[in-house]
This record gives sequence, structure tokens and C-alpha cells, in this order.
Amino acid sequence: MNEQLSQDDIAAVQRCQQAYQTIRKELAKVIIGQDEVIEQVLVAIFARGHALLEGVPGLAKTLLVSSIAESLHLTFKRIQFTPDLMPSDVTGTEVIQEDPETGKRRYQFLPGPLFASMILADEINRTPPKTQAAMLEAMQERQISAGGTMHPLPAPFFVLATQNPLEQEGTYPLPEAQLDRFLLYIKVDYPSGAEEWEIARRVTTASLGKINAVMTGQEIIEIQNLMHRVPVSDQILGYAHALVRASRPGTPEAPDFINNWVSFGSGPRGLLTLVTAAKARAILHGRYHATTGDVQAIAHPALRHRIAANYPAQAANVDSDKLVDMLMEAVPADRQYQKPAEGASAGAGSSQQPGRAVAPVGRRPATAKG
Repeated sequence: MNEQLSQDDIAAVQRCQQAYQTIRKELAKVIIGQDEVIEQVLVAIFARGHALLEGVPGLAKTLLVSSIAESLHLTFKRIQFTPDLMPSDVTGTEVIQEDPETGKRRYQFLPGPLFASMILADEINRTPPKTQAAMLEAMQERQISAGGTMHPLPAPFFVLATQNPLEQEGTYPLPEAQLDRFLLYIKVDYPSGAEEWEIARRVTTASLGKINAVMTGQEIIEIQNLMHRVPVSDQILGYAHALVRASRPGTPEAPDFINNWVSFGSGPRGLLTLVTAAKARAILHGRYHATTGDVQAIAHPALRHRIAANYPAQAANVDSDKLVDMLMEAVPADRQYQKPAEGASAGAGSSQQPGRAVAPVGRRPATAKG
């Protein structure tokens, strides 16, 4: 695999691994634990995507995002979403300015808080859909339009949004189409007992350190470009392809539990996310190509918002995370995959059955376990 990368690219991968380890050390000055969350956020950043973080209040989601921005030497803005927030409050607005010399008046665009490299969209599910939609163009096109003029956003540009799973009264849940805009859906869990003890000790004695910048925005852009040159084998592509194809109910590749418990499965963006994020994770760990382990490590944040559990699944206490677990058990990582035949209706193939990625998969009964 190394022959497919130039010597400069190989050296860049090694520098990225060293930078990743240094970032982890810097963040450890103020963030205790949350190693998996930090890795997933950095994967989203280096894969040129956006992330949605969900967790109960008080888990340092805001501190985590601002600390990462500080370690990457990026401009950072926080937007607290509320029910009365308007789109122009986020993107910016045009105001009338008078020239003191000529006395002529003209419109001038005043950029909103969206014009920063890293945006924390705090509690994004508490603002109306029209304001949520104002983020879409920025997230996808990395520009906003006002008064018929396009205003490019700074590069690099990331949106890290948070939402609170509690107190859903008066909230505006993100629709599936908007959830799909987020590369990763990251769940922030409670710290362990030892981590919580250390949090209390450090915070109450003012023992938190100062974070030093490790990278610059230009270096992040170079890593993003490098990620596209990292090779991915047909085996890894086939495995990710098979996972996505098997998540769709009513298809030949779908196991019984998918047909019974899933309303809709992942679209092609899920496959792109698995491959792209797996390559970004490989670079962070100093490897020159992705492995099935990278795909499996990123499968939950990549697919949990792209696979919808139906009512029978919810009644059986089966959520999207459990469905992703079952998918990875049903789709073997060690099967030999190959490109499907032209015109084949099924997914990425195995050597035994061209055009079939998940056949035969382990069928599961429609009864929930545990």
C-alpha cells in the first residue's frame, strides 16, 4: 500500500500521528477522559465534515469543542440557539451605511457569528426549522448568500452542534434530511468513577492547565487533502458497502432483523462517511491505509442517525446503536469482497456470489435479546 503514496505523503502521515498525540496531551490538561469522543471529533474535522454531539447537560461538550479549537489555533464562535433566534442572527445581515464624504447610502453586509473556522451550534434542536435551515447552505456549500451576493466562509470550516436528549418539550427535532448533513453523530456519555473524581479535584482546586496550539488551519487543510490520496482497498470498500446495503429493509441483502425493525436504512452518504472517516482515522493512528477495524470503530457515529428503528423495534428496546451492532455481527469482515457486476441489483460482492455482499448473512429472530 505504501507504494501508492509519495515519500512526502508518508512523512505527512507520520507528522499527523505525532500531532494527534500532542493534541490529546494538550486536551488532557482540561478534558478528563472522553478519549473516544475526542477521536471522533478529530476524525470529522480531518475528513472535512461536521459532527453532532448529544449528551446530558454538564458533560463539558462546550469546553471540549472550544478546547479543540484552541489546540488547532482556529477562530471559534459559539451560537446559543433559542426559539427566537432568526436566520440573520446566525448568517449576518445587511445594514444601510452612509458615506461621510459623499453622503450616499449603500447596503453593507455585516457578517454573523457563522464567519469563523469552528462553530459551536449549542442546543441546535431548540431553534425553529427556518434557523436550522440557515445552517444547511453554510455546512454544505461553505458559503452563505445575502442580498444576492455569495459570501465565502473561512477555510477550514466546521460546525460542531450539540443537542440535549432531555426536556424535549418546546424543541424542534432535526429532520432526517438535516441529520444526514452531519458526517458523524457522536454520543457523549458519563465519565467513569475515576475520571469524575479527577474532574472534581482539578476543577475545585483550579488545577486546569493552559492549552497550547498544536496545528494551524493551513496544516488541517493539507491533512484533508492528504486524506483523499490515502488508498482504500476493494476489501475495505466492499465491507463498508455491504454494511450499508444490508441496512436497507426490503432488499435482498437485508437480514430478517432489518426487515422487522428498520423503517429506512442508510443512503449512499453513509457509505461515503464510512470510507472517508475510516481513512481519516487511519491517518490519525499513523497508518497509510484504512482497515476493517477503522470501519468498525467509526460505524456507530457514522450510521446511528442514518438507520431509523421502527415502532416494533422501540417496543423491543432496540435502538439504532443495537441495530448497528447486529449489522456488524451479520456482515462478516473477513469475507472476500469484490466490485458488483454491471447491472447487478445487489451490493458489493463476495467471491462466492458475485454482486452479493451479505449473502448468506446470519439471520436473526424477530425477538429482542437483552
